[in-house]
Amino acid sequence: MQRTRFDRADGRYVLFYSFDRPPPTVLAIEEQRRGEGRIELRHNELLGEAVIVSTGRQERTFLPPAEYCPLCPTAGVDAFPTEIPAASYEIAVFENRFPSFRPDAPAVADDGPLARRSPARGACEVVLYAPQHEATLASLGAKHVRRLVDVWADRYAELGARPEVEYVFVFENRGKEIGVTLTHPHGQIYAFPYVPPRVEQEERAAKDYYGEAASCLQCDLLAMEREDGRRVLAEAGGWLAYVPFAARMPYEVHLAPAAHRASLLDLTEAERDGLAVALRRLQATYDALWGFVMPYTMSMHQQPTGGHERPFDHLHIEFLPPYRTRDKLKYLAGVETGAGTFINDTAPEETAAELRMVWQHVSATEGERPTLAGRARRRRNR
Repeated sequence: MQRTRFDRADGRYVLFYSFDRPPPTVLAIEEQRRGEGRIELRHNELLGEAVIVSTGRQERTFLPPAEYCPLCPTAGVDAFPTEIPAASYEIAVFENRFPSFRPDAPAVADDGPLARRSPARGACEVVLYAPQHEATLASLGAKHVRRLVDVWADRYAELGARPEVEYVFVFENRGKEIGVTLTHPHGQIYAFPYVPPRVEQEERAAKDYYGEAASCLQCDLLAMEREDGRRVLAEAGGWLAYVPFAARMPYEVHLAPAAHRASLLDLTEAERDGLAVALRRLQATYDALWGFVMPYTMSMHQQPTGGHERPFDHLHIEFLPPYRTRDKLKYLAGVETGAGTFINDTAPEETAAELRMVWQHVSATEGERPTLAGRARRRRNR
């Protein structure tokens, strides 16, 4: 893997990751104006958490025609200038034009104990999976997605080494229903100057469990799911795909390494291969479930990067699609947003059975036979 950096005139960088081909030739193009506006952290004293204020994000491009996609390669010097000043690439990463965090975020005035502010220092990157505008993880091929895993690991290591960064959050928003403003296949990385609240809540639960049971909570959950079998989609390549026992959304699926791994950097080469296959399989399963591109949020939860070493951190990836049936969205309303408690309209065992059947079909179509966790069910039925 070769990484080539190009610095734009507005101070942002573009990283080209090359594998089979030499780095692309960078074009001299007219620079676009960087998003401007206030960027700061405001502290919500009622909840004890931070809120990011980034007014420049109001200027983001919203669902442009394909010929004006700012994430496609720039076809030539006289063409529509995009964020990628090259005619093609394999995988690219660039600093977000409209960030929520910036390494040079200015200092702000603190208005007192009930109106505290602090600089929103960190980083926001956009990860372009491929130059093809209509590509998906499922269509790219396992070799290409395996390289994407390497890119995620590289960004986790580099961003996590920055002194102001405490947590590197890899995620993807897919689909207009989620609020995606650009449809080109991409994900994002936020380098937080603190551990975000939901991750912190997870860590607290894992730490408490470790203190009581002297074992990893995620490891024990995986063992429970594997033994039960009803919510497991598949186990292959060192990864378990399953609908959690207390799933918040009807078709929520988690991917987790079967072995205890704290972050992407701890994965073996075989486990990185397995993750690439699992990611492709899961997206293909979602898309085949009802015959349309399934929107979702993908969130990668792994060890904080601020020098923490804890035996209870276990990497896992959460997928939350917003649909509860083929033609009905699951809206978050009063109880979810106001009280913070999710209401699932389906039984996780039933949705897992649906997804498992599609996963098997997708796997068979690819000519690969996954190892399904059905042995526990067969034992119960004897």
